[in-house]
Amino acid sequence: MKTKLSLSLALLLAGACASTQTFAAPSADAQLKAAIASTERSEADRARDRYRHPAQTLSFFGIKPDMTVVEIAPGGGWYTEILAPYLSKSGHYYAAGPATTLPDSSEGAKKSVAAMAAKFAGKPERYGKPTITEFSPPLRTEVAPAGSADLVVTFRNVHNWISRETELAAFQSFYNALKPGGTLGVVEHRGKPGETLDEMKKSGYVSEAYVKQLAKLAGFEFVASSPVNNNPKDSKDYADGVWTLPPTLRLGDKDREKYLAIGESDRMTLKFVKPK
Repeated sequence: MKTKLSLSLALLLAGACASTQTFAAPSADAQLKAAIASTERSEADRARDRYRHPAQTLSFFGIKPDMTVVEIAPGGGWYTEILAPYLSKSGHYYAAGPATTLPDSSEGAKKSVAAMAAKFAGKPERYGKPTITEFSPPLRTEVAPAGSADLVVTFRNVHNWISRETELAAFQSFYNALKPGGTLGVVEHRGKPGETLDEMKKSGYVSEAYVKQLAKLAGFEFVASSPVNNNPKDSKDYADGVWTLPPTLRLGDKDREKYLAIGESDRMTLKFVKPK
């Protein structure tokens, strides 16, 4: 099955062409601005707002405080610290974290999920009652009950699924979780047009056309892109791929100031919809 899917995706990649339709993000609502400005977010997290533009990004995706929102692979919780408080009063937040019930689930994954659960339980007045689900395609893909989510968001994860050859299963799981008319928001390191899958796996940069075709293959319709996370300083030609840039800075002190001056990667910001 994987061979057939890989072949289909390769054919789509070869024939894909990028859309030029772009839209600026609308202004953030007061509750979202308050969640982003909260002093309960760490200084380190707030310092990265200038690269990640959370207010403009989430507003572009159409987030509202009464929505059911699923964040895929929240990792260290950078966006969690915005989304969970924002949705705590009238919405609901799902954190689709790593699988902990598979035979090969790592101790690191279990500790990460346990820490997140403890954080939520320790401050219900801040986080409300989020739900933690398992996400490890193709074995764990129910990130929320089918047809329950208004918005699914993923930030800088597509390259990881490509490296594991699970990207189509991932997008299909997002489609299943969303209500008809629901939105998928994708932020990803943007590669140069025409890159091959092997090049994407090596560099961590992904062709925008490939993401659009993945979404199409899963059943989504493309709505618009936003330039909010564009970074024209990013040349995308580093021997160590996107991890050369902050926040990873894989080369350590070598040319550190150069890469800090470039900032975080050039990123596509794409909005898709599940047809009604």
